Amino acid sequence: MQEPSYPKSPPGNGTHQINEQTAGGTINEFGHHISFGEAVRVWLRIAILSFGGPAGQIAVMHRILVDEKRWVSENRFLHALNYCMVLPGPEAQQLATYIGWLLHGVKGGLVAGGLFVLPGF
Repeated sequence: MQEPSYPKSPPGNGTHQINEQTAGGTINEFGHHISFGEAVRVWLRIAILSFGGPAGQIAVMHRILVDEKRWVSENRFLHALNYCMVLPGPEAQQLATYIGWLLHGVKGGLVAGGLFVLPGF
């Protein structure tokens, strides 16, 4: 499977949708058909299921985002994970924030990162 090309940063601020129709539905400004509401529900599911340390959290994210939903390719997920492992700090939360940003810009990154740590409180 060929790796899809992604823009260097998501265009726009997430406030409008492009009216291009595909088999999967309306393509939004980030180049996919994943609605923000659906993404929030998935990030909440990941947050609820994520316990057991970073290895378990990353495995849950991989299973849901790559295997089940196919929102991110295997190559893109592993590339992002490798980058997050080099950065200081919690790699699982950084990975969630990055994928949220990739899917819905700053708003998606904030929601994904915030929901990811919410069960810890």
